[in-house]
Amino acid sequence: MKNVNSLLSLDEILKATSGTFVLGSRELFFDNVQTDSRLVKENTLFVPLIGENQDGHKYTGEALKKGASVVFIAASNYKKDGEYFKQLSEQFKNASFIAVENTLHALQDAAARYVEKFPSLLKIAVTGSSGKTTTKEIAASLLREKYDVITNKGNLNSETGLPLSVFEIREHHTAGIFEMGMNRENEIGEIAAVLKPEFAIVTNIGNAHVGKLGSRENIAREKAKVFSFFNGKGTGFIPSGDDFEAFLEKSVNGKCIKYGEGLDPDVVCVKDMGLDGTLMCIMGKEVLFPLPGKYNCKNALSAVALAKYLGLSGEQIRHALSSFKPLSGRTEILNGKFRIVKDCYNANPDSMEKAIEFVSSVETSSKKIVVLGDMLELGEESASAHKKTGELILEMKPYLAVFCGTEMKYAYDAVVSGSPAFDVHYIEGHSDDDMERIVSLIKQKASEEDIVLIKGSRGMALERVVAGLLEV
Repeated sequence: MKNVNSLLSLDEILKATSGTFVLGSRELFFDNVQTDSRLVKENTLFVPLIGENQDGHKYTGEALKKGASVVFIAASNYKKDGEYFKQLSEQFKNASFIAVENTLHALQDAAARYVEKFPSLLKIAVTGSSGKTTTKEIAASLLREKYDVITNKGNLNSETGLPLSVFEIREHHTAGIFEMGMNRENEIGEIAAVLKPEFAIVTNIGNAHVGKLGSRENIAREKAKVFSFFNGKGTGFIPSGDDFEAFLEKSVNGKCIKYGEGLDPDVVCVKDMGLDGTLMCIMGKEVLFPLPGKYNCKNALSAVALAKYLGLSGEQIRHALSSFKPLSGRTEILNGKFRIVKDCYNANPDSMEKAIEFVSSVETSSKKIVVLGDMLELGEESASAHKKTGELILEMKPYLAVFCGTEMKYAYDAVVSGSPAFDVHYIEGHSDDDMERIVSLIKQKASEEDIVLIKGSRGMALERVVAGLLEV
């Protein structure tokens, strides 16, 4: 293979990572990048990562057997186990071995160099405490009306996920929309340095990961790092009415566009249609946006603001909005015997509150049932956040409330202490048996057409309740 076909040449990698070629072939070629040896295929750059409990270097041999053609090695590992890597290079003679100071940083630096090869690509970032993935998908759906769009798959939005995602960019792409998440200090700063976005949407500043960052002020500071590479030329889209609106506006080193209800007469959320979505008016003509909930309407407003700025017509925007399909598990409406609001891909205090408010607002003669699982990674804020969830359920007054998980005990206790006039149950665990208990309980209590909200963090795997209810 010739270097011209490789995602990066040997010289480009060495310069970007300050790495050293140590073993193997200088005829370097790769067209795929992975950090998980199980996903390696022929002509892959394998980047072994070192975590608290695992050192990916021990999977280097497995990656080479699967076809890895380039391997990064932490310099300390190479110094300690040089003979092992030498044996691997003799066994896999066509592979190239590059020693770097830190394999994660080398992955990020190599990815940043790769992005630089596409100077005409529109580089767009989406971040915020909740709604990132949905907003990214709405924006991508809109921009596909005019551009050839690349996005991260699912929520590959982290210190590793974002660099891996940008390696999927190809010459034919004209716009890249990448979600950026974080669960530690400066993670947004690091991955913004990879993409160097020229457009960025912030969905909101909430409490997600407050346990690790300490306060919403710290979260706002971290999210604002998405604007770090604007250099006076970028455009930031920020939510009107957010507590940190003024702070975000000051942080945009470039043009700032605010979005929200009532700001743009050409883009109006006309009517909440309950589980059927939101009736919107785009440039004088109505369209039904099928994703329900006011919070999803706000997500759509941010994506529409971006689309308008990038030159899409009213007809293109309406077409994309009307045909949008929600992602599995994110405010997904499933109609069977019951009307299930499946929102169990993730959960934090902001998205939990929005989901409860949404189901509360649905006008219906049917009964409303909520199944709520733990919100994870909240640290010291967990007890108060779950207690507040219970208080929201007390106000909502559903027909039946089921709380699931150790942290949701705080919510359950808050409800019980309020002497609820509705049926309430608590299940401590989240095993398969526990999920079956929840399904059985709902089947006993619910009637046809009843609305069932199922919401919790990904780690609770509440989709098992969904599957059980759909078997009715």
